[in-house]
Amino acid sequence: MQNRPQPVTLMLVALVGMLWGLNFPAVKFMLGDVPPFTLRAAGFTGGAVILLVMVRALGHRLMPQRAEVLPIIAAGLFVLFGFNILTALGQRFTEASRAAIIVYSMPAMTAVLAAIFLNDPLTRRRIIAVLTGLAGLGVMASADFTTLIAAPLGPFLMLMAALSWAVGNVLVQARQWSLTPLALTFWFFLLSLLLAWPLALWLEPASARHLPPLPVIAVFGFHIAGPMATCYLLWAVLLRRLPATVAAISILTAPTVGVLSSILLLGEPATWQKMLALGLIVLSIAITLTGRKEPQDREA
Repeated sequence: MQNRPQPVTLMLVALVGMLWGLNFPAVKFMLGDVPPFTLRAAGFTGGAVILLVMVRALGHRLMPQRAEVLPIIAAGLFVLFGFNILTALGQRFTEASRAAIIVYSMPAMTAVLAAIFLNDPLTRRRIIAVLTGLAGLGVMASADFTTLIAAPLGPFLMLMAALSWAVGNVLVQARQWSLTPLALTFWFFLLSLLLAWPLALWLEPASARHLPPLPVIAVFGFHIAGPMATCYLLWAVLLRRLPATVAAISILTAPTVGVLSSILLLGEPATWQKMLALGLIVLSIAITLTGRKEPQDREA
């Protein structure tokens, strides 16, 4: 492992964060024409196809060990299916910029769950990170408390999405996998599409599933090629080349890009509460990441 990351590697880290951040206004835009379960089912399908091609092209072993089947199902249910379904539903009831701030409370949630279930120490630094994240959520709630009380569904769903990602992340970290991260992620996508399509066909009327306008199709192409496929491929590569704390800089970038791009592209308001909440959430993530200890030898 390199002690000092090369500039190209750091550019890839920034690209992952930028693409994941831009996914917030992209999903919000597509939800205007495509219902959430259909959108996610189609996204899971496209992502699975691209990831399968990548796994084959790179020569990664695809079949898991028999003992890993149930853990793959459990982890995929939370880290990919639950997270993506809940974020899509949540963005129907709240702004994309607000959604990006709320959902990136997930690193602090992961730190707490890891302390409970993985025996990771809940250090003073991590406690400060959790409290900082809660302060950010409090500032976000104070922006329009009356509206939040009257219509809490969107923020609640985003919090549940963050919790789903945190639970899934702990399940992934709880064991040593025989598969590479890319092959493991393919199985998460396959599980998610098998769950999402029946829900889309059952819950969403056939009339809602129509060929969307060309701009929506173009954004969907970005959604599949960028946040779904490219980011997971780059993430798998980065985890082989970098310490986890350096690779996780992309997590710091994503909420910032998500908020600013939602304001610029969707015309959402840029309030001082939103900017302060974003700053506190990013600070919370930074404190969480810098508090991690790196393993001596990390294999992806």
